[in-house]
Amino acid sequence: MTRTTPARPIDVEALFPELAAHRGTTTRLHPRPGSPLASDSSVGGPMLWPADEPWPVCPAAHGRGRGRRPVDIHRYRQVLATAWARTEAPGPTDEERELLTELRREHRIPGASETDPLPMIGLVQLYRRDVPDLPAGPGGSDLLQVFWCPFEAHGPGRYDLELHLRWRRSAEVGEVLAPQPQPAVVESDAFVPAPCVLHPEQVATYPFAGLLPEDLRARLDAWDGARADEVARSGDENAAGPIAYQYDLSVPPGWRVGGFASWHATDPYPVDCCACRAPMRFLLTVDSSEWDGGSGSWKPVEDRDLPTHRFATPTGVTVGRHGELNVFVCPTDPDHPLRWSLQ
Repeated sequence: MTRTTPARPIDVEALFPELAAHRGTTTRLHPRPGSPLASDSSVGGPMLWPADEPWPVCPAAHGRGRGRRPVDIHRYRQVLATAWARTEAPGPTDEERELLTELRREHRIPGASETDPLPMIGLVQLYRRDVPDLPAGPGGSDLLQVFWCPFEAHGPGRYDLELHLRWRRSAEVGEVLAPQPQPAVVESDAFVPAPCVLHPEQVATYPFAGLLPEDLRARLDAWDGARADEVARSGDENAAGPIAYQYDLSVPPGWRVGGFASWHATDPYPVDCCACRAPMRFLLTVDSSEWDGGSGSWKPVEDRDLPTHRFATPTGVTVGRHGELNVFVCPTDPDHPLRWSLQ
């Protein structure tokens, strides 16, 4: 099934014609639970990974011997989904509750060292044929693969993420690695994506307001404020929130590729390459939800009858405190270290 973004509630370019010069496109990925193959673009699916190539591992020194087992996390989600899908007496039975409690249990790996090779988790795989806003990779690469370490234990504060990007030419992959490595335990279920097929859709997008010219930004802020005041004066407690540039007209929520990064949790700041100081290019957003109460206008037409909470988190991935991860890459050299921001 395709996913279709509803028309925006207001034609923002009719109100602010100069926004046309800043318009871009982004590809919403619309991940939904499924059974993707290695030949598919996916979140949490099998990677098109050569059988003779080492799987990415996290070499950083940090605890990795205690946590939840990925197989238990997948089983937990399956049991819970089945329980709530029942038409009669939905919800877990007493027996299912006991099983869910057991599946939430942490496990220890005897003798695990802080420097043991730790298989990274395949987060998302994107074929350029499927994703219009995915840039061409180096040397004609048509496939982007993103991995992350299942422990938030990196950097000086020991609370950072560790990501790994791999570009490749899919036609050059012969035998695919199977089975594919996975960590024995992970810090939490937030790092384990449910296998999801994608329904890519290219939509128009505009920069975060804080990155627009000062005069235009001031006019947008005034317009947002006037609409908020109008809703407040109505006195209707059940009235929908005001249409806002940030939430309804600029950057869509959810997993997406290309366009503009959102800076809704922090003020915008420069993201320059640590190796060559070139301004980096926004590549990908990994989002904790597809929509929420503030961004419900972006809910696909095909999902319009679902409650806000249904399928709002189809991947099972949570970034930070239910935020989003924006990934940036160097435009001059793909081998330079990536950077990211949490919003």
